[in-house]
Amino acid sequence: MLPRIKAGLGKQELLVRHQHVLGLEDINVEINAGQITVIMGLSGSGKSTLIRHLNRLIEPTSGEILLDGEDITRLSHDALRRLRQTRMSMVFQKFALLPHRTVLENTALAPTIRGEPGPGVKENARRWLERVGLKGYEENYPHQLSGGMQQRVGIARALCSEAEIMLMDEAFSALDPIIRTDMQSLLLELQRELHKTIVFITHDLDEALRLADHLVVLKDGRIVQQGEPQSIILNPADEYIENFVRDINRARVLRIRSVMAPADAATGRDRIDAGATLEDALERANGAADHIFDVAEDGRVVGTLAMTELFKALVPRHARQREG
Repeated sequence: MLPRIKAGLGKQELLVRHQHVLGLEDINVEINAGQITVIMGLSGSGKSTLIRHLNRLIEPTSGEILLDGEDITRLSHDALRRLRQTRMSMVFQKFALLPHRTVLENTALAPTIRGEPGPGVKENARRWLERVGLKGYEENYPHQLSGGMQQRVGIARALCSEAEIMLMDEAFSALDPIIRTDMQSLLLELQRELHKTIVFITHDLDEALRLADHLVVLKDGRIVQQGEPQSIILNPADEYIENFVRDINRARVLRIRSVMAPADAATGRDRIDAGATLEDALERANGAADHIFDVAEDGRVVGTLAMTELFKALVPRHARQREG
């Protein structure tokens, strides 16, 4: 089927004429070390298929998967097994805990499989369980925990493997909204400390915007747009992305650094942090349309923000164009 696809045969036509499904097409993503890359899209867009290529749970039909210049698709079975055991961990949507093992044993699974000595492994597992808020539950079994607690075990297990890369396939999708928000906060807290390379799959835009350093949006197995999340909100590539971001609370999501005007000198005006949200600025300005802020980052003034420019940023681009 590959020559037909390269000749221009589309996904739907491939399915109708040849009963083959095109999962992904022409995917090119750079995943930066120490950052959270979020891959999102609607159901059937190919996001879970994509993440499962990275550790070859799904074998690609063609292309390369490069890790530090080494093509994962060319690894032998033994080398692939070592990669999964030492460099990549995975957190699944359905937790994937072993029901016959305790919380402590589940957490210590990766180093145990690697044959590492028991006492040190268990001590490390206890440390990670405490870090994710599960101290005292070490001897419980998965069925004795809530869904959120089970997912914390999954994260602790991934961290206990000491893998530099974490693959998270809709890891929080099965959780209640409040627990989901708590898990997002936990992940961000851990990431500030550990600087893991995380690939996170979600269909939830709010979750993607909260977590992502780099955002990749898929549709029908192709990348529609990728980049820094704030940039995607302010500069959607097409109507599909515009519709995707239309209903978000822009004041709560957009950061001041994304809409400020650059400047390198203080003016003595009211000062606000570049990482604050537009909602923060609205509250600080008390609704005054003529208010102007000095914008600071790391104690240094890096820009200015006029409330008139903030108000423009609150209006989606397609609406501004229609008014124009």
